[in-house]
This record gives sequence, C-alpha cells and structure tokens, in this order.
Amino acid sequence: MTPAELLAAAREIQERPAAGTTGLWPRAAALLARQALESAIRSIWEADATTAPVAGCSGRSQLACLPAYLDESTARQIAYVWAALSRACHCHSYELAPTAAELTGWFQAIDRILDRISSQPESA
Repeated sequence: MTPAELLAAAREIQERPAAGTTGLWPRAAALLARQALESAIRSIWEADATTAPVAGCSGRSQLACLPAYLDESTARQIAYVWAALSRACHCHSYELAPTAAELTGWFQAIDRILDRISSQPESA
C-alpha cells in the first residue's frame, strides 16, 4: 500500500469504527498512520541508489539521517509525528488511547509531510 492509501485506511478507521473495535480503533488508526509515515520515509531512501541501503536501517537511524536529505523543518516534523504515533501505538494500562482530535492532527501533519516530500527535488 502507498503512504496515501495507508493514511486513508487510518482515517476510515477513525471516522467509522466497527462495533467490535471499541477501545481498539484509536491505536489501530495510529499504527496505520505510522506505517504511512514510515513508508514515505522509505520512499525517500529508495528514490536514490546511493541512499537505498538506509531503508534497511532502524527507524531511529533513518530519522537521524533525514536532515541531510530534507529541509530541517520537514525532517523535524517527521521525527515529531513519528515519535507521537509510536507512543500512541503502545498500549499501557496507565495511558489513555489517543483522542480523535489527536489523530486528526497527526493525519493532517502527515498530509503536509507527504506534500513536502513529493515536492522535494530528486537529489537534495
């Protein structure tokens, strides 16, 4: 699935949660949104043969490399949204699931990130 398709699936879960997903859909939507973001990051590395091996590195390593390939503002926004979604994906008995408003904000941030990534020149 493309990043846009993953994000659309996350929105679908948020907007129309199934009856059997009560209490689960917020984290499921966050997970799909994080996968959309990770897929977009992977596409940055795979777009150039010299950076393709970075796609096999850990997520944190990829985030650390982003400022060398994207403008600093976009790289920082990606790191922030990824961290927020990662935190939201983990279920702890003492933490609440993300709210619909939080999810909407993260989805909108990913939309902006996808737009910025698609408008980046091929070699930064």
